Amino acid sequence: MARPRKALTRIDLAPSARAGIAHSHTHDHPHGHEHSHGDGLWPTIAAALHLPGYTHTHDRPSESDALFTNALGIRTLYWALALLSATTVAQVFVYLASGSVALLADTVHNLGDALNSIPLLIAFYLGRRAANARYTYGYGRAEDIAGLFIVASIAFSAGYILWEAALKFIDPQPIANGGWVALAALVGFLGNEAVAVLQISVGRRIGSEAMITDGRHARIDGLTSLAVLPAVLGSALGFHILDPIFGLIIGVSILFITRDAIRAMWLRMMDAVDPALTEQVTRTLSAHPQVAAVRVLRLRWVGHRLYVEGELALAEDLKSSDLTALLDGLKHDLAHAVRNLGEVTLAAGPQVQV
Repeated sequence: MARPRKALTRIDLAPSARAGIAHSHTHDHPHGHEHSHGDGLWPTIAAALHLPGYTHTHDRPSESDALFTNALGIRTLYWALALLSATTVAQVFVYLASGSVALLADTVHNLGDALNSIPLLIAFYLGRRAANARYTYGYGRAEDIAGLFIVASIAFSAGYILWEAALKFIDPQPIANGGWVALAALVGFLGNEAVAVLQISVGRRIGSEAMITDGRHARIDGLTSLAVLPAVLGSALGFHILDPIFGLIIGVSILFITRDAIRAMWLRMMDAVDPALTEQVTRTLSAHPQVAAVRVLRLRWVGHRLYVEGELALAEDLKSSDLTALLDGLKHDLAHAVRNLGEVTLAAGPQVQV
């Protein structure tokens, strides 16, 4: 006959900044704060300019600190807005020198891309607000809503490019002021690619799917600008049809990227997580000798923070003080094993004896 099971003890282990749990980081084991951000030209330049995610300061908070990741996201978006604005201004000067209407259209498009950062920036600022009786998980989900606007923007880009390509297939036109257009294309590519590398890198680091999507959008626009170069060359040689052909190729490519972006945001909005991440959390919890099994485990992203809820079966009965120490230790282990960890809520009880 099974021995009656004790009532579960539920302890909410929130990050120290919110719950007041003291957690010293003076111990000797590594924290995973890599100070090398890869070799290559871009990481070297980015580190020299102190771009977000590439600095080497040692007095910053832990990457698991919600305030740090939120501030990093905001700085990244300001940099993205500045880079795309600078790209747009540079293209305006090239337009004034060339008078190309096609170039004006591309310049206006880049201005729209710069404005795309604003909804995400607003979402990160909203994410700073504390949870309340109505928004019990806080405002992190606004980040995912901003991602939906970005997906819609990517889809619009695909439709716009395919429409322009179709019109030029019907009536191919030579590219006027080809040299100026090529220069503007290079400016557009460099500006958008810099934003793409920055946003994708920081987005992956802080767990922001919306920022990654925005970075991919910037990369699309950069490649679209770069595709102008062979079209300009073809037009100079009399092969005007190359312009709509490259436009069609880019438009179809963006459709595939739109599909991937929709899928990524769908998974995030549906609280889906990578199964490997679930396995990692399970493995970390089960590694403790006093944890007999992980009975229930639920993970969800709220913005760029990962929330963990679980029920554990313990190998032995524990006193209240020992149980508190155990759960605090498990939170400590998870904070080092999982990036961008938000709140951890665990219910623990003794193992059922048969």
